[in-house]
Amino acid sequence: MTLEEYFDTVKGYGVLSTADADGRVAAALYARPHVMDDGTLAFIMRDRLTHHNIGTNPHAAYLFIEDGNGFTGKRLYLTKVREEADSPLIAELQRRKYKEPVTEHRYLVFFKVDKELPLVGTHE
Repeated sequence: MTLEEYFDTVKGYGVLSTADADGRVAAALYARPHVMDDGTLAFIMRDRLTHHNIGTNPHAAYLFIEDGNGFTGKRLYLTKVREEADSPLIAELQRRKYKEPVTEHRYLVFFKVDKELPLVGTHE
């Protein structure tokens, strides 16, 4: 199953972990990534700590935990390749619809997948 098929069909929640230039680590809950036609993964970010960290250190790790299946999911090791500020594509991709317009800056951040592992176990 491709990542696109996986994230289109499997429900769950994710944690995106980043670190700043000095190695201080942060983790935040993130929805399933959007799998783009070129194979990159995209996350919609607000201008908060995760976005700041990815601006100073392009590497991140994303843990996806599947709903109701114990410890089943994926670990993805990522490297940022580009971003778009206030991209019109965000409106097309966002899964959550807001009653009020979003007034703060949002970023569409694209990552290449460096490594994919199951949630539990090494299998390297």
